[in-house]
Amino acid sequence: IPARLQVSYANILKHSFIEFNDLMCVFSLFSPKLSVIVVKKRVNARFFSQAGGRLQNPPPGTVIDTDVTRPEWYDFYIVSQSVKVGTVTPTHYNVVFDNSNLKPDYMQRLTYKLCHMYYNWPGVIRVPAPCQYAHKLAFLVGQSIHREPSLALADRLYYL
Repeated sequence: IPARLQVSYANILKHSFIEFNDLMCVFSLFSPKLSVIVVKKRVNARFFSQAGGRLQNPPPGTVIDTDVTRPEWYDFYIVSQSVKVGTVTPTHYNVVFDNSNLKPDYMQRLTYKLCHMYYNWPGVIRVPAPCQYAHKLAFLVGQSIHREPSLALADRLYYL
């Protein structure tokens, strides 16, 4: 793993665990599970399927989790949408922490189904809906709040 990725993943996990542990103090009757997944849209990988001797875009829902993924990571690619012109771009998912005990197939299916859940678009989007909502919220806050963030947020993981 490159050093710069180790540092950023370590920061993500450190801050996520602090907030998750704070939240766990509130819940005493059950033990929620946590999965931390890094979603990356900017990938250079392109995948094709072969049908009738011709190369074409893979169908939506195609999961690539062998051969081109890193053996030391729990990662996979999903082609979540189809395109009429050009080449479809997959989305890369890297599971950096998971105590949910979901099988990889279930995790992959869940991420694909979350790509169908975005309210503002009738079709499938490239990333799971929670990621798109976080992106939209960060953009809107950045456009409307023109001041420094509160110092109370300095030790918290926030995306605004």
